Amino acid sequence: MILPWLILIPFIGGLLCWQGERFGTTLPRWIALLTMTLLFVLGLWLWATGDFTLAPAPGTEPVWAQEFKVQWIERFGITIHLALDGISILMIVLTGLLGVLSVLCSWREIQNRVGFFHLNLMWILGGVVGVFLAVDLFLFFFFWEMMLVPMYFLIALWGHSGSKGKSRINAATKFFIYTQFSGLIMLVAILGLVLVNYSNTGVLTFNYADLLKAELAPGTEYLLMLGFFAAFAVKFPVVPVHSWLPDAHAQAPTAGSVDLAGILLKTAAYGMIRFALPLFPNASAEFAPIAQWLGVFAIVYGALLSFAQTDIKRLVAYSSVSHMGFVLIAIYSGSQIALQGAIVQMIAHGLSAAALFILCGQLYERLHTRDMREMGGIWARMPYLPGVSLFFAAAALGLPGTGNFVGEFLILVGAFQQVPWIAVLASTGLVFGSVYSLIMIHRAYFGPAKTESVYEGLRYRELVMVLGLAGLLVLLGIYPQPVLDTSAATMHGVHQWLDSAVNQLVAR
Repeated sequence: MILPWLILIPFIGGLLCWQGERFGTTLPRWIALLTMTLLFVLGLWLWATGDFTLAPAPGTEPVWAQEFKVQWIERFGITIHLALDGISILMIVLTGLLGVLSVLCSWREIQNRVGFFHLNLMWILGGVVGVFLAVDLFLFFFFWEMMLVPMYFLIALWGHSGSKGKSRINAATKFFIYTQFSGLIMLVAILGLVLVNYSNTGVLTFNYADLLKAELAPGTEYLLMLGFFAAFAVKFPVVPVHSWLPDAHAQAPTAGSVDLAGILLKTAAYGMIRFALPLFPNASAEFAPIAQWLGVFAIVYGALLSFAQTDIKRLVAYSSVSHMGFVLIAIYSGSQIALQGAIVQMIAHGLSAAALFILCGQLYERLHTRDMREMGGIWARMPYLPGVSLFFAAAALGLPGTGNFVGEFLILVGAFQQVPWIAVLASTGLVFGSVYSLIMIHRAYFGPAKTESVYEGLRYRELVMVLGLAGLLVLLGIYPQPVLDTSAATMHGVHQWLDSAVNQLVAR
C-alpha cells in the first residue's frame, strides 16, 4: 500500500489544512510542512531500499521496483495501477523536497485564507505524484487534469497584481485554457489508442503493458503520437505554445512559481519518456528531427527573451523555456547518455529555478517591486541575498561543479554523437545563458543606488532553504552517480525503443 499512500498523504494533509484554519493560521502551515516532510522521507526510504535495475523494456512484460493494482471500472478495462521505477522515484523525491520548500517560502507571504491555500498546494503535489506513479492511461489522464484546478486557484486568489492587461486572473485563465485544451487533445489520443487496440484484440483496456503491444498503422501511430506530444509540449513548454508560462510565473505567489518551475514542467518531460516514446516508437523516431529543432529554437528564443525582460520573475520564467529545450533535445536524440543527462538536468533545473524564484520572492518582499529598472546598488545594503543569488545565477548558466553543468554536458555529448549540428547550435544556449544570468545580477544588485535604504537580509528560515538547495546542486554536480545509477535501467529501455524504431526507418 506504500504507493497509494504517496498519493493519499498530500490529499489528506490538504483537507486537514483546510479544516485546521478554524484553530488559527499557524496550524495549517505546520500540518502542510509535516505532510510534505512525510512524503519526502517516504520517497527517500523507497529510493534507499528499492531495486531500480528493474524497468520496462521492449519485447518484455514491464517490470517495476514497486507495483500496486486493483480493479476500478472493470467494464472499460480501467484499473488503479500504480508503479515505481528509477525515474518515478527521482521525480517523487524532488516533489517532496520542493513541496517542503514551497510551504516554508509561503510561511510569511500568505496571510489570508491560509487553510484553503495549503489545500490547493497539497492537492497540486498529490496530483503530480499521481502522474509520476500512474501506469493506467485513464488514471494518468485523471491526475494530469487534477493538478490544473488547484494551480488555477493558487494563481487567481493569491497571485500578485500585475501591470495593466496582465492581472493574476488573466494569467490563471490563460494557464488553465492552454493546459486544459491540450489535455483534451491527449484524451482523444488515449481513447483513439484504446479503441484501435480494441478493434485488433477485442480487449478493452487502458493498461500500459497491454497498450505497449498495440499494433498501429503508421499514419494512425503518427496522429496518436501528435496528440500526446501536443499535451506534453504545452506543459513543457515548447515554443510557440509557451506564452502562458511567463504570465503564470510573474503573477503566481512564490510557492506557485516553485511548484510550476520545479515540478509541473517536469511532468511533461516525464510523460514523453514514459508514454510518448514507448507507445509510439516508430512515429517518435520519425518526428525526432522536428522535436530536436523545436528544442534548439526554444533554447535560443528563451535566452533572447530572458535578456529583454525588465521583470526579474519573467526573466527566470523565460530562462526555464531555454533550459527545458535541452531536455527536449535529449529525449528525442536516441542517445542513452543524453537521456540520462535529461534526468540530471530536470533535477538540477528544478533545484536552481526553485531557488531563484524563492530569492525573487524575498526580493519583492523587501523592495515591493520586481522591476529591475527600479533596483540597483543594493549589493552592500542587503546581507546574504545578493551573494546567494549570484551563486544560483552562476548555476543556471551551467557553472562546472553544479548539477546544471553535468546535465547540459551529458545532453550535449550524447546528442553530438547522433546529431552533431543540433548539439553545436544548442551549445550557443550556454553562451546566451551566461549573458542573461549576469545581466540579471548586474541590473538587480550593482550599478547606481536608487535609494539609500538598508534592507533586511535573509532570515534564518530563508537562509536554510537556499543554502540547502545550493548544497544539493553542488552535490549533484560533484557526485551525480546515484541519480545516474537509479535512472540507468529505465533510460536503457527507452533508448532501445527509439533505437529499434530508428533502425527500422533506416532499413526502409
